[in-house]
Amino acid sequence: MAEIIPFKALRYDPDQVKLEDVLTQPYDKITPEMQAKYYERSPHNLVRIILGKTGETDTDAFNTYTRAKEYFHDWRSSGILRQDAEPGIYAYSQTFTVLGTRDLAERRGLIALGRIHDYADGVVFRHEQTLAKPRADRLNLLRATQAHFGQIFMLYSDAQGDVEALLKAKTDEDPDTSVLDEYETLHRVWRIHDPALIHAVQQRMRDKKLLIADGHHRYETALTYRNERRAQTGSADTNAPYEFVMMTMVPMESRGLVILPTHRIVHGLPAFDRERMLEAAERFFEIDRIDLRTESRSATTLLGEAGTNGTAFVAVTRQGPYLMRAKKGVVQDALEHLPNRQRDLDVVQLHRIMLERVLGISEEAIRDQQHVRYERDASEAISWVRQGANVAFLMNPAKIEQVRDIAFAGEVLPQKSTDFYPKLLSGLTIYALE
Repeated sequence: MAEIIPFKALRYDPDQVKLEDVLTQPYDKITPEMQAKYYERSPHNLVRIILGKTGETDTDAFNTYTRAKEYFHDWRSSGILRQDAEPGIYAYSQTFTVLGTRDLAERRGLIALGRIHDYADGVVFRHEQTLAKPRADRLNLLRATQAHFGQIFMLYSDAQGDVEALLKAKTDEDPDTSVLDEYETLHRVWRIHDPALIHAVQQRMRDKKLLIADGHHRYETALTYRNERRAQTGSADTNAPYEFVMMTMVPMESRGLVILPTHRIVHGLPAFDRERMLEAAERFFEIDRIDLRTESRSATTLLGEAGTNGTAFVAVTRQGPYLMRAKKGVVQDALEHLPNRQRDLDVVQLHRIMLERVLGISEEAIRDQQHVRYERDASEAISWVRQGANVAFLMNPAKIEQVRDIAFAGEVLPQKSTDFYPKLLSGLTIYALE
């Protein structure tokens, strides 16, 4: 089902640049502050291509996309970016400390080109909806540069570890690339160009289904671009460069597969009233005030404990936090229009009941991030309430089994339901279509 092929990756020349100065987090994780720092680090930092600064004098003929095209052309011409001489696949390891703990973990994957499929083909599956504005942005960049600068993060099932076993001998060697990012994650890459080994990996992957973990917008952009090029060329060449996209594929069973919670902050509701919110929510949830003056455990610890026996989240108001646990029968009835597998998800209950029914924020407004913002760090989410936000909702992370079952059933979760950590570095390998 999944078809992967080797490619001649473009990679930064470490003799000309310091890799720590030119590689970046994925474009959608780059804040304005990070963008500014990346610009300062190096004139060859990839941010200039994947998330360039806009200018007051930008026009249709001179803008972030045309500048990205110029940077890409110049860096290739000057040898800042060098293309591998032979097609290869790439073993990829990320070693990191799990946030909030002292536990060291490693996540291993495989970088290769994967054939682009429509979702209806039953090979590639999504678990999130995408938004029109980011899709249009990424499509404009792809049209201008005709290249992919970051990998789509894909998951597949490999309970026996067959693929990783094939790569083990190679990854016992010194890596071709080793770089420490700003979050103290060690990224290592090994180039594999042995045709026999590549063929063995391809054979192991042929029966796999692929689940998009991160990169939904970029995957759908690649799909749209493929369809555009097919229409333009009128070609039936199924092996044309635009028929493939760069992927990092990681086993779902990996111990290093970490999903973090994404907390919600509700702000700007002029008629917000804490008492009315709690009164309306009481129909659906058991609500307990958390008194941190007498409770030795933190709100997030209590939330984690409550999540082992059911769905739960914490509502943080200026008057204090409240633990909310679903009244299962009532919630099930309220969500009867949804598939059974979604009704027991914390994030679905939060969005469909608390945000939409209790607080009156429409699904469209949530999708457009009106009145709702997202925060990975619980303390930061709480600080937004101190600064004037209406309420913050602290969440438990989704389980990979839940994400898998929903995606393979052809369903989607609310946006920002998952936060896979750490992110894949952009610029480790680059796939040029031309």
